[in-house]
Amino acid sequence: MDDNPSSQRNPDPVNPAARPSIEPRITEIARIGLVGLFAYWSLTLIAPFAIILIWAAILAVALYPAYTALSAVLGHRPRVTALVITMLGLLVIVAPLAAIAISFAEGLQVVLARLNDRSLLISAPPDSIRSFPLIGERIYSVWSMASDNLEAVLQQIKPSLLQAGSKALSTIASIGADLLSFVVSVLVAGFLFGSGARLANSARGFASRIGGERGVGFLQLAAATIRNVARGVIGVALLQAFLCVLILSLFKVPAPGAIAFVVLILCIIQIGPALVLLPVIVWAWTSMEFGMAALFTILLIPLLIIDNVMKPILVARGLSTPTLVILLGVLGGTLSYGLIGLFLGPIVLSVFHDLLLIWMSTDTVGAERLRLEPSKLPNPT
Repeated sequence: MDDNPSSQRNPDPVNPAARPSIEPRITEIARIGLVGLFAYWSLTLIAPFAIILIWAAILAVALYPAYTALSAVLGHRPRVTALVITMLGLLVIVAPLAAIAISFAEGLQVVLARLNDRSLLISAPPDSIRSFPLIGERIYSVWSMASDNLEAVLQQIKPSLLQAGSKALSTIASIGADLLSFVVSVLVAGFLFGSGARLANSARGFASRIGGERGVGFLQLAAATIRNVARGVIGVALLQAFLCVLILSLFKVPAPGAIAFVVLILCIIQIGPALVLLPVIVWAWTSMEFGMAALFTILLIPLLIIDNVMKPILVARGLSTPTLVILLGVLGGTLSYGLIGLFLGPIVLSVFHDLLLIWMSTDTVGAERLRLEPSKLPNPT
C-alpha cells in the first residue's frame, strides 16, 4: 500500500488513462447551457403576458378560500363555482366604471347643452382670491373675464385645452389598457380555480426542491401574505367605497359613483379618502342646511379613519412577520411598482425578514455551540 499522498494527488503524466477526463465537465456545461437557453426562450415567450399571469396568480391565491367555501355551498361543482367567482370579480370592476361613465356623460351633456343655449353663467370671483400668493391675481383676472364673456375666454385658452385634452386622452387610453389587462387576469384566474390543488402541489414541489422544508414555509408565507393584503387593503377599500356611495346617494350628492370609485383607487394605493372626501364635506357645508351638513359630516368621518384601524389588524393577522414590515412592504411596493407592488412588496419583505431571522438564528446557534465546546475553537498558536 502506497502511503505517499503526492502519488494520490498527482496522476501519472505518462499514462493517459490516469489523467482526469474533461468530458463530464463539458457534458455538465452543455446541460446547463441547454436548460438556460430553454429558460430564456420561455421567459421571452411569456414576457408580454407576465403582468396578466402575475395578477391571475395573485387573484387565484387571494380568492381560493372564498372559492372553496362557495363550492361547498353549491354542492362541490367546481366549474359553476369558478364561473360565479369570475362573474362577481368582473362585476366589481365593471360596475364602478359604468357608474363613472354614466355620471361623466350626464355631466358633459349638461355642460354642452348650457354652452349651446348660452345659459352657462359663471359668478363673479370673490376679492379674497387676490390674496392667494403668486397666482391669486391671475386667477382673479381669468375668473372675472369668464364671468363677463365666457366665449372669449374659451377662445383664448383653446390651444391649452387641446393640449390638455390630448394628454387626458392618452392617460385614459393607458388606464383603459391596464383595466383591460386586469379583466383578462380575472378571466385567467377563473380557469386556475379548477386546477388549484394540482397547481398548489406543483408549487410545493418546486419550493421543496429549491429550499426543502424552509422553501415550503416561504411559499406558505407568501400565500398567507397575499390573502392578508387582499383582506386588509383591497377588502377595506371596497368597504369604504361601498359606504361612500351609499352615504353620497342618501344625501343626493352629484356623481356618487365617480366619487366612490376615486375613493376606492386612493385607498388601494395607500393615499386615503381624505383627498376626495374633505372637499365633499366643504361643499356640503356650503350647499346644505346646518343639520344635514352636520349629519353628513358625522357619517363620513368614520370613512376617513376606518382604514387606519382595520388595515393593520387584518394585514398582520395570523402572520409571524411584524406589522411594520408588512405595512412598509405595502407602501414601498405601491410607490415603487404601482398596484401590483401592493402584493409583491409585502411578500418580498416578509420572506427576506424570515431569511434574516433564520440566518441570524443559525449564526447564533453556531456561536453558542463553539462557546460550549472550547476544544473546537481554533488554536491561536
